Amino acid sequence: MSQLLPPFKVFSGTRSRYVAEEICKDLGVELGNMNIQHFADGEFEVSFEESIRGCEVYLVQSTFPNSDNLMELLLMIDAAKRASAKSIIAVIPYFGWARQDRKDKPRVSIAAKLVADLLSAAGVNRVITMDLHADQIQGFFDIPVDHLYASSIFIPYIQSLGLEDMVIATPDVGGAKRANNYAKYLNLPLVLCHKQRAKANVVANMTVIGDVKDKNVILVDDMADTAGTITKAADLMLSQGAKTVRALCSHAIMSDPATERVNNSGLTEMIFTNSIPYNKYSPKVTILSVARLFADTIRRVHTNESISSQYLIK
Repeated sequence: MSQLLPPFKVFSGTRSRYVAEEICKDLGVELGNMNIQHFADGEFEVSFEESIRGCEVYLVQSTFPNSDNLMELLLMIDAAKRASAKSIIAVIPYFGWARQDRKDKPRVSIAAKLVADLLSAAGVNRVITMDLHADQIQGFFDIPVDHLYASSIFIPYIQSLGLEDMVIATPDVGGAKRANNYAKYLNLPLVLCHKQRAKANVVANMTVIGDVKDKNVILVDDMADTAGTITKAADLMLSQGAKTVRALCSHAIMSDPATERVNNSGLTEMIFTNSIPYNKYSPKVTILSVARLFADTIRRVHTNESISSQYLIK
């Protein structure tokens, strides 16, 4: 490591410590010492228990529900700024509130923009995240955003399965661009599902566009919340003659009754990254680690190297 570069330290919020420890192991550094003190009313205080003056500080914290995770990250950024860190980089494997990225009806908030503003106001200098719900969220920031893609983790896993007669599918038209990129890279056909929602998290009906008969289907999506869409799509494709259906989802939100739905569905396998902790058990769920992807990105950002070589597809 060049002596001209400032030292760097990695710290973690409460709920993302498991992945921060993996990242530090890959980087060959110790996870920084930080204390989060909780008060009786639910308020909490963040303090760094070691000097970070002049350091490049990486703060690992996904902002999944509940809101304490986002608030922790904001307080970590503020504390680092007040402790004279040279630069503050938020490492956010899962960027929450991203589904609210536009006004899709009158008088609604754009939460993704608000969160971007909060992070900037707190004092962050850079954001490293993965598989945003919508790519344009990068434009909500006036600071550099390194947007990583779980495809560099998922594609080697798909190839390791050795399946024949594969097709790539998307459970809704909104994910068509993501699924199409997988299909182009793997030189496979693309199948679309068109869904209509009765309301948020409730699918009214769904139609398959494309041929899945006698195919091994790989569904691609950025997140699974209640898993209603992904399991409905899987069962529909099996009813139309698919051999097997597997699902790739970057972020395992998995709100109840998602695990039950996955277990009761025709899915052969549900593959997630560990951007969010998945604390339930399902024999169908496979978890792949993002630690090496983020560790390598931190290493490259610190040494001012390009990170684009990490992208298999976008």
